[in-house]
Amino acid sequence: MAAVQQEESLWQGYREQLFRFVVRRVEDPDTAEDVVHDVLVRAYRKRDSLRDGRKFEQWLYQITRNAVIDHYRARRPSGELPADLAAPETEGSLAARRELAGCLRPLVEALPERYREAVLLSEVQGLTQRETADRLNLSLSGAKSRVQRARRMLQEKLLDCCRVELDARGAVVDYESHGGCGAGGCAGCGE
Repeated sequence: MAAVQQEESLWQGYREQLFRFVVRRVEDPDTAEDVVHDVLVRAYRKRDSLRDGRKFEQWLYQITRNAVIDHYRARRPSGELPADLAAPETEGSLAARRELAGCLRPLVEALPERYREAVLLSEVQGLTQRETADRLNLSLSGAKSRVQRARRMLQEKLLDCCRVELDARGAVVDYESHGGCGAGGCAGCGE
């Protein structure tokens, strides 16, 4: 009888800890209570699968993390997506992207050589960051940093040249040149 009470006390103690853990990760206390209940039922049913009793708490928290993930997966929208969510690109947005791509070439050429090489390998030739690092004899983090700096420099130069309109996914919808490209100009931007 004492062993049963001790086991119940153990489960109750963990129940409270798990509730505090789960309530911080879900939207409300009632949902947290449901998730914890499911965790305790799963853990109790699978208690014989625990090989090392010293790892009980880790095992229990792994079940809990999985239950929280399952909770959010179950809440995914299952209805039909709105028709305008992934609207096909219009001819105008495709043309704007093509013209703007033509504008980027002189901007890329104006970058300092070390950044120009990195961005050309990564973005134009389509090499992975690892391949770019190998080609430039850099560490992976060095190559990533160089590509990111080159992208930022290009973005700044482009925004000096043009007003760019993006959609929700970050794709170019439209642009308008405002003549700030400086030396070399941007033939593709209407200058």
